[in-house]
Amino acid sequence: MALLIGDGLWSVVIFTAIFLLLVDLMYRRKFWTARYPPGPVPLPGLGNLLQVDFQNMPYSLYKLQQRYGDVFSLQMAWKPVVVINGLKAVREVLVKCGEDTADRPPMPIFDHLGYGPKAKGVVFAPYGPEWREQRRFSVSTMRDFGLGKKSLEQWVTEEAGHLCDALAKEAGHPFNPITLLNKSVCNVISSLIYAHRFEYEDPFFNKLLKILLESFGEDSGFIGEALNAVPVLLRIPGLPGKAFPNLTKFVDSLDKMLIDHKTSWDPTQPPRDLTDAFLAEMEKAKGNPESSFNDANLRMMLFDLFTAGLVTTSATLYWALLLMILHPHVQGRVHQEIDEVIGQGRHPEMADQARMPYTNAVIHEVQRFADILPGNVSHMTSRDIEVQGFLIPKGTTLIPNLTSVLKDETVWEKPLKFHPEHFLDAQGRFVKHEAFMPFSAGRRACLGEPLARMELFLFFTCLLQRFRFSVPDGQPRPSDHGIYTLPVTPVPYELCIVVR
Repeated sequence: MALLIGDGLWSVVIFTAIFLLLVDLMYRRKFWTARYPPGPVPLPGLGNLLQVDFQNMPYSLYKLQQRYGDVFSLQMAWKPVVVINGLKAVREVLVKCGEDTADRPPMPIFDHLGYGPKAKGVVFAPYGPEWREQRRFSVSTMRDFGLGKKSLEQWVTEEAGHLCDALAKEAGHPFNPITLLNKSVCNVISSLIYAHRFEYEDPFFNKLLKILLESFGEDSGFIGEALNAVPVLLRIPGLPGKAFPNLTKFVDSLDKMLIDHKTSWDPTQPPRDLTDAFLAEMEKAKGNPESSFNDANLRMMLFDLFTAGLVTTSATLYWALLLMILHPHVQGRVHQEIDEVIGQGRHPEMADQARMPYTNAVIHEVQRFADILPGNVSHMTSRDIEVQGFLIPKGTTLIPNLTSVLKDETVWEKPLKFHPEHFLDAQGRFVKHEAFMPFSAGRRACLGEPLARMELFLFFTCLLQRFRFSVPDGQPRPSDHGIYTLPVTPVPYELCIVVR
């Protein structure tokens, strides 16, 4: 009897294995065309999951590009993926074919955070009427609260002053500036979303930032990719919470802030911030089941704007200070330009930017060199498209490899070096190249780009106006290589500051 049971069990195992292989082959069959992009041979069931280094995705994609060309394919379990490399191909996909590539692939790992049919936020929302409604709302609300006007500029300048005061207390000894950078940028976002600025010593504020920093990489590594590719695993009780513990805690913290904010909202008064403006739209949309203005979507919108607005800008500033201590001659030229244009008697203003080509070039080169979002946010084709002679079917996930553009050897004179002259012409005038796309391009380009550009210029010039930064005596020269998370950050370092 035991032998029969054993034989029967093996029969089931063999039958199941054959069945899964057939399903895998049938699923991939539609991509077996002469014009489908080439790529590494996928393993049955797993695809190329084990052949991609999720700890260093940019280098992994670079090696595959060298072997298969600018447009190549991957198979993530049963999810077809095409990676787009180089300026020409990326612009073709994001701009020329923008209407057909603006969709987002499903992200099942975010469902446990609250994403749902009517709660997609704006960053990961499918391309359609609800996304358009939320993007229009976000852009117009940021404009109403001063993006491009004096009020938001004053918020950023005021916060830069608080940052400089906190940094001045650290003068005279080595320290890591990332915590203070995170706090200052977070306060700008908090002011825009909640009309609230935290004191740097606030316990809730510090806990919130700690949770957010610890969540980096939870959704972008092998586990996140595997669970997105095989979402049935997310139905295992307790697995999402264990796989993404800090993301869950962060959303819970944002929920607490939202609940507190709602209690003070007065609909008869002008909106104080983006949250008030959203609540007002919810009131207008009552009774309209098609509207994307609802409580669940408000949570996801705030999550999107808070995380995207904080981590990208603070990481870029962290890179900027690292590159200033590694290239003191560049820092010296920035100091000189600040002294000539602004001096020490007033705060920097956005109006100064046009008269500061070298400082502007340095900031752009920091963004290009740092390359903090190398794989962008994935896109998905909403219909069959042709790119560089290859046919990419509807429903294919696209990865626009921004690293391949920002470090393109055919475009940049010194693609792997920090070289501000990339953005200056022979007369020293600022020149912006079409290959500069750290905010992506096309319909899904970063909606917070104007705010980020304002923050980077004002924070950077305020810091360089007040301080001189250097490598601490007796310490080795820090590395300019990044750690691959989202966003890419420098290897932790310390610096010394001297008040100018």
